[in-house]
Amino acid sequence: MLTAIQGIYRDGKIHLTETPRNISDNTAVIVTFLTSGAVDLSARGIDETQAADLRARLTTFAEEWDSSEMDIYDNYDAAKTNL
Repeated sequence: MLTAIQGIYRDGKIHLTETPRNISDNTAVIVTFLTSGAVDLSARGIDETQAADLRARLTTFAEEWDSSEMDIYDNYDAAKTNL
């Protein structure tokens, strides 16, 4: 059985956002570090109003971008070198 709980890595320790239920002490775990997908828009000269406008205009493409068929482009440069 797998149990997933979010947490934060800080000072060499994992701080969980909640206490796991029905998990005994000394249970083995695998920790996967997630990189933030956040983009600092202000560093790119985009304010909140501009970001909201851009998001609204790009919404029509979201369904296609999020489809599994588009996953091939997630690693485009690596795939291109394997041709």
